[in-house]
Amino acid sequence: MLALLTACSGGAPARVDPVHYDAFFLWAGVKPPAVLAHAKTLYLLAGEVRRTGGFVSLRAVPKVKQAEVWMVVRVERLDWDEVTTARVLKELARWQAAGNRMAGPQIDFDSSAKGLADYAAFLKALRAQLPPGMKLSITGLMDWSANADPAALAGLKGVVDEVVVQSYQGRATIPGYAGYLAKLARVPVPHKVALVQGGEWREPAALKGDPLFRGYVVFLVNPK
Repeated sequence: MLALLTACSGGAPARVDPVHYDAFFLWAGVKPPAVLAHAKTLYLLAGEVRRTGGFVSLRAVPKVKQAEVWMVVRVERLDWDEVTTARVLKELARWQAAGNRMAGPQIDFDSSAKGLADYAAFLKALRAQLPPGMKLSITGLMDWSANADPAALAGLKGVVDEVVVQSYQGRATIPGYAGYLAKLARVPVPHKVALVQGGEWREPAALKGDPLFRGYVVFLVNPK
């Protein structure tokens, strides 16, 4: 589905080069690189729901012609009031009205494995308020697959359309990622793996046999 970047057998892990991929995260403040010209899927940070307030927009409404677009909302709190929910949904409607081929919103929230059941309840309530035809994506942490209760993971099924699991922190790939991703098949909804541009990467063998694995998304960064 998406091009894979793997290391030569026995050698050091390769570095993630965006040219080999066609799905990307683009955060506010990151200069759009030329590689976006061949993007098929874009995850664009729209704004944040901050711990001490409601939704804050961080990007003008984009106009993307060639790619499917997910509107990403970075979330620091789940106790949304009606105003916050209404502002997020209004922003989603604005993006769609601008002619973008919208997939739906993506919620970027760092839920702990222990808090996953409460997070699933929040997502279920949000899903019920989405316009018809909109899907729901979330980012996920690698330790969900290893440490989350199976019942909590099952609570995501039928609520979210995909989980994009982050394999990096900052500009670096998290050490030991292969061990976590070996258990990714425990996540019972379609899932992708997010890689950071320039990070080390060797594809774990387990991903090739995972029936719900849907490929990679590259988190783009500005050159140093």
